[in-house]
Amino acid sequence: MANRSRQTFLKRQKERARQEKQRLKAEKRRERKSERDSTDASLGVDPDIAGIVPGPQPMAWEVVDVLTEDEKAALEEEG
Repeated sequence: MANRSRQTFLKRQKERARQEKQRLKAEKRRERKSERDSTDASLGVDPDIAGIVPGPQPMAWEVVDVLTEDEKAALEEEG
């Protein structure tokens, strides 16, 4: 019979730990949501598209200098 009370105690302890973990996660979610809402709403900018410039974008080789001068000249002649 002693095992039953120990098992019940362990089960109760495990359930309390699970509930505490859920409470902490919910609290963190609320904090993140409030931070996100306060920063995004004040700026009026969607963070997914912030910094994107409409229109033609620069070519990859213009942004990253990986081509030699000869290759750049050949591309400019083609395009």
